[in-house]
Amino acid sequence: MPFALENRAALLQRALGSAGISVIYQDPDLSIIYADNLPPHFQPAAIPGGTDADLFGETHGRNLEKMKRQVFETGKSATTEVEISVDGEMRTYELKIECVGTDRALGLLSVISEVTDARHREKVLKSLLRELSHRSKNLLAIIQGIATQTARNTISLEGFLVKFRGRLQSLSNSQDLITDSSWRGAFLFELAEKQFAPYWPETAGPMPITGLNVHLTPNAAVHVGLALHELIVNSASYGAIAGSTPAVTLSCHEIASAGRRAIEVSWAETLCDPTEVHEFSENSFGKTVLERVVPSSVNGKAELTLVPGRIEYHLTIPDAEFEILRHPPQKAAMR
Repeated sequence: MPFALENRAALLQRALGSAGISVIYQDPDLSIIYADNLPPHFQPAAIPGGTDADLFGETHGRNLEKMKRQVFETGKSATTEVEISVDGEMRTYELKIECVGTDRALGLLSVISEVTDARHREKVLKSLLRELSHRSKNLLAIIQGIATQTARNTISLEGFLVKFRGRLQSLSNSQDLITDSSWRGAFLFELAEKQFAPYWPETAGPMPITGLNVHLTPNAAVHVGLALHELIVNSASYGAIAGSTPAVTLSCHEIASAGRRAIEVSWAETLCDPTEVHEFSENSFGKTVLERVVPSSVNGKAELTLVPGRIEYHLTIPDAEFEILRHPPQKAAMR
């Protein structure tokens, strides 16, 4: 039994609807003869005798008319996109235009599909790639600075490699947290535990981190991670962590600095010898990192205090480099 023509038309219309495709057929004068499956906001203007200007506005209408006349003259199909405002929201439509006819063009068929979501994803992806490129350049600049300064303050290749690898691993640990958060930053407690993990004795129990578990920006996370690395390595080499019962605390609390909201990250270390006055070398890159590089990078302030039997470090970070979340993750006990 032959398939009825009206059934074929119904199936075709259903297929167009399922695919989200609209069609417009125009005569050589570019007057609309037939339109099907148009979005609701196009339908009132898609009347026989209407034009592209009626559908897409005067500016787009003129551009489409020019393009469609070229398609008529050359017989070559063309593709373009039109962005219009619908109920206050910008939407993007792709038009594929081709001639209909064999020996001579009898009309023009435009196949229309909405590509708003696809174009939005492309814009987001391009933005992310630009951000990734920017951050990668910053990271390479930091690595270059670490390599240069480490070399300046090391007298042997072996010593350079040990220090540089440690600092590079510290940077990598911070970067892992930043990447896992889709480049939004890292929580202070998690960042501190990452930095402590290679050096903290298993017998010492959990790391005593107290105060606010603030969420740091990517920039602050990288540089606070570097500061913690220098303090931790120094302590593991010469200070409290090198002893059997390390007496180290890390705290964070909110303060007012120059009339602005800020936090202070504080390190307090009690040395095994109560009479020892620990000295960072004047040429030490670690001291430079703590007193100059880190505070400058976060637009904050820092103070390193060395007194008999104790090391203290206080870093002030302005509110542009952190946020205090209402429900931050709980600090897990470090193994």
